[in-house]
Amino acid sequence: MSEGTGSAPPTGLRLDITVAEPPPDRSFRCSTASRERGESLVASASTVSRYLLIEEPGPWGPAVLNCRRLPVPALEACRDWEARLGVRPLLIRRPGRSPDGPRRVFVVNAAHGWCETTLLDSLDGVAALDLAGVDSPDGIGLTPHGRPLLLVCTHGRHDACCAERGRPLAAALAERWPEEVWESSHLGGDRFSANLLALPGGHCFGRLEPAEGVEAVSRLLDGHLSLDFYRGRSTRPWVAQAAEAEVRRRLGLTGIDDVATHVVRRGREAAVVEVVAEGAMHTVRVAIGAAEPARLTCGSAQASRRSAARSTARSRRASPTPEADEGRWTPSCPPPLAGSAGYPIRGPGGCSGGGDDGARRSNPRSRRARPADGRRRCARGRSP
Repeated sequence: MSEGTGSAPPTGLRLDITVAEPPPDRSFRCSTASRERGESLVASASTVSRYLLIEEPGPWGPAVLNCRRLPVPALEACRDWEARLGVRPLLIRRPGRSPDGPRRVFVVNAAHGWCETTLLDSLDGVAALDLAGVDSPDGIGLTPHGRPLLLVCTHGRHDACCAERGRPLAAALAERWPEEVWESSHLGGDRFSANLLALPGGHCFGRLEPAEGVEAVSRLLDGHLSLDFYRGRSTRPWVAQAAEAEVRRRLGLTGIDDVATHVVRRGREAAVVEVVAEGAMHTVRVAIGAAEPARLTCGSAQASRRSAARSTARSRRASPTPEADEGRWTPSCPPPLAGSAGYPIRGPGGCSGGGDDGARRSNPRSRRARPADGRRRCARGRSP
């Protein structure tokens, strides 16, 4: 047969055919789709305890660790800290403002509830930071920062929803709290835009319209959570976030320090989490499954699966100390002072860092030497 009649190729000729995936629909918005399918915000906060925030006005590339705005030594240091110490680098900038002069850097340990800061003459100084002590409850020796950080994801090069929904929220919050608010690179959960991460407590909120964001932050600084928009606490594993949400929903608890969590065990299909609230021990079974496939980002061309949780709880009275009943777990520190909430802007606090969540894998039943009052001591809170 002649060429073009559908005959087989000549002997010895190899054809390599690549079928390209169709380009993503540029009009698709993942946050709109997430709302339409009724996806829950519960237990969706990224699990991170250590942060490095670097002031850089941008424009930012799609990924922080490939950002050409940072010097190569700074990028290499950030990659090393993330791999070795679990430190998550984020780029930050003031809404509507560009820095003129030194760049602000923050180091945060949300599990211990501290935030420290310094000014760098240039971003070349990032690589010279010493983060070896980032797990210390006492910080790494920079200047203590006594005010909250309110980070709003506006990373449009990563996902269009982050910019379209995040920038109006950041602008509204900055009118009320100009020194606390920063635009941020990717925080996770683009489909829940607009996203807010409050540090040093590690509290994550999603689907915030500007007016709702102002109300949520006002309540947060007064020590309460807006549960309709609450994604979870970044210091807690997602199964603990799910258990906390179940207990808060049942009891109507909004106080930041109303609950303490401990993951007892976790398997492939379920986890058991103990939650202490209102003097009772709530044993929560979290069933682990997979939600229906969905497009999770604006740039995704195909649907992906994601984890999903279903929680059931039973309660019993919590014993006052492990000595009274070795079979039960109790929080590892006394209740914080009212209003501390991990945000020292409101005054000194007790256990402001949320260290009861299993982020530090201490044995909850271990017997340790205690002061005369019988209480275990928690990480020191920071005050202005």
